[in-house]
Amino acid sequence: MSDSLFSAKADGADQPLAARMRPRTLNEFVGQDHILGPGRLLRRAVSADRVSSLILSGPPGTGKTTIAEIIAGATRGRFVALNAVLSGIKELRVEIEQASEAKKLYGRRTILFVDEVHRWNKAQQDALLPWVESGTVILVGATTENPYFEVNSALVSRSRVFTLKKLSNDDLYAIAAAALKDPKRGYGAYRVDIDPKALDHLVQVADGDARTLLGAIELAVETTPETFPPPENERIHITMEVAEDSIQRKALLYDKEGDYHFDSISAFIKSLRGSDPDAALYWMARMIAAGEDPRFLLRRMLIAASEDVGMADPQALVVVSAAAAAYDRVGMPEGQFHLSQAALYLATAPKSNSTMGYFDARATVEKEAEAEVPRHLRDPNRDGKHLGHGEGYLYPHAYRDHWVAQAYLPTRLSGRVFYQPADTGREAEIRREVHRRRELQLSSAAAEEDEILSTAPRNSRRDEWLRRAEGQGTALQAEIRDTVFEWAAPARHARVLVLGRGMELFLFEAARRCAEGLVVGLCEDSARADALIALKDKHLGDDPAEALRIEPLQADSQERLLAYSERAGYELIMMRDGGLHAADRLGFFTGLHGLLSPGGRLIGAERVADAVPRLSALLAARIKPEQTDATPQEADTSLIARLQAAEAPLYSGELHAAYGWTSEAVQQVLGEAGFAVQATTILGRDERRQISSSDIAKWVPENPAEATEKSYASALLSGAQALTEDEYRRAASLLQKHLSDTEHNWPLQYCLFLVERLH
Repeated sequence: MSDSLFSAKADGADQPLAARMRPRTLNEFVGQDHILGPGRLLRRAVSADRVSSLILSGPPGTGKTTIAEIIAGATRGRFVALNAVLSGIKELRVEIEQASEAKKLYGRRTILFVDEVHRWNKAQQDALLPWVESGTVILVGATTENPYFEVNSALVSRSRVFTLKKLSNDDLYAIAAAALKDPKRGYGAYRVDIDPKALDHLVQVADGDARTLLGAIELAVETTPETFPPPENERIHITMEVAEDSIQRKALLYDKEGDYHFDSISAFIKSLRGSDPDAALYWMARMIAAGEDPRFLLRRMLIAASEDVGMADPQALVVVSAAAAAYDRVGMPEGQFHLSQAALYLATAPKSNSTMGYFDARATVEKEAEAEVPRHLRDPNRDGKHLGHGEGYLYPHAYRDHWVAQAYLPTRLSGRVFYQPADTGREAEIRREVHRRRELQLSSAAAEEDEILSTAPRNSRRDEWLRRAEGQGTALQAEIRDTVFEWAAPARHARVLVLGRGMELFLFEAARRCAEGLVVGLCEDSARADALIALKDKHLGDDPAEALRIEPLQADSQERLLAYSERAGYELIMMRDGGLHAADRLGFFTGLHGLLSPGGRLIGAERVADAVPRLSALLAARIKPEQTDATPQEADTSLIARLQAAEAPLYSGELHAAYGWTSEAVQQVLGEAGFAVQATTILGRDERRQISSSDIAKWVPENPAEATEKSYASALLSGAQALTEDEYRRAASLLQKHLSDTEHNWPLQYCLFLVERLH
């Protein structure tokens, strides 16, 4: 069975063109750049002969079997191929025995390729599981179905799943050109002329399927001349008519239990919900053409009439119900008019999902203890006379507008809102009245007799505030991480570089999200790199293809980083406080620009000094000239003005670069480095910080001679606006007297940015 798929030579004359033109190496492979492009995980694994168990999923003719054949040619181990349609447990056991023997005697691993793996039943797949788990065989499975539904979940969990896409038209043109030019495997030895429109037709009808395209070209070329091979130098002219005869419209891939069924109905419902009548008609027509039961579509539209239109247009349910009844009476094909009318009505109707309030009520019923029915709402016909059931009930029809304010919810649920009218359609008309009546009902509930038995609900906002108070820093970092990944939305196959102090905030999350790509973490020193590598082993486990690399900053890091991406550059760079600590910020960001591929993005979070408190401002807020006990020296506002001027160089960044690293400076250097800014925002929090006497003594020593280089004190004593020693001592005294043991808001802010390399 090991020769059942790949035994024949690819260039054999008796093989179909699609088999002869099958790529033999990764460099010959066309398309699927998202998994086989430079730097991609699968390409690296195949090239290094370090393939782990994997499942290839995708439509027919996209290269699943070809990838398996390339793996077979690249591996130094045993490669065995089985077809799940033709093979069963008996054949599998034979191959497992041989694999076990090869591993035990020769130390050779065995790669087992199973084509159409979804065709094996659960028992057959279970028979393979222990051997995959033990490493006796490495599974390479191919399937046209969704592996998460059709393949044993235990096998899926032990394999990487790679999803192949339909080939693009450009890919198909390249494949056709190769087939027509190759003199050995294709038709390069013959005079084949194909009209551009004929080739366009073949590519369009093939619809991403290389096998279908090559089969059509083979049929067109070999049936056009009277005999094939034709006499030497005879022209083979492929016209539009020949092309149309050589390829037929592909049958729609549609299985009522498969992915295409669920994906198509999902697209249809989302088109209705999104108010796109054109898309709704398209998806409905596509399903009807593929043989979907129209009654199934009508049932789904009945659901959408209440779920997605609901109270915004209650008539929608009436229209769809009438269409369903009419279809039952008329049938096909005229019943398609009723389907179309129902779909168009839903797609163009105002939308509201307020009926979802019912499920909020269900959740409340299931989570909370059962509340008693309020006394005035209880049935008075049985025990009302003796127990007071029904007493106090106000009969709405006895009041103006047939409504009166009274409580209908249990007292403990008073004020709970389940129905929230939308501001579209009919609900826009009733919204104000619903809110007004709700307010009156809430006020009436306060007077209910059994209110004293209620208990205060848990204050979730208070609890959240307490959690923030206990760990504001953690909450802020989590917000930064969530915002950065929401902006970045990295693809699973992306090439990502992560750097900067605090890079752990992004590094492991990026590795989890980009499991099929490449993530490189660049640390400032080797000790940190070693610590992160140890952490990586705990967080991510075995990583044979090195989807996550971690290494320290070195002199040749720029070149090494480009080598990791196979010179293709990185599609995304993520960093935290990378520019804050850079000695040459422009050079730093220019270097990052060179590491990105064209169109690549840089996203980061930089701690900025936009709102750093100035001691002169804090002092000015504490000293007021009108204070009755203030001495003229303390109230001397000119000294505060001198203090403000003297400290200005520090806060402008002249003495300490961190103080000049503002959000404006961040955006300026990004622009100078050649980036186009796409988005920026400021995230932060206010801390309550107490300034102690020792803090002030550290910032402003009493003796000017104790001022250290680049400190706050040295800033006051140097520069064009420097304080005299007498002014310095007076300022130090003022700061100690008025700021010692005081509390102040101390903002911590980060500038988040998303920029793009344009060229």
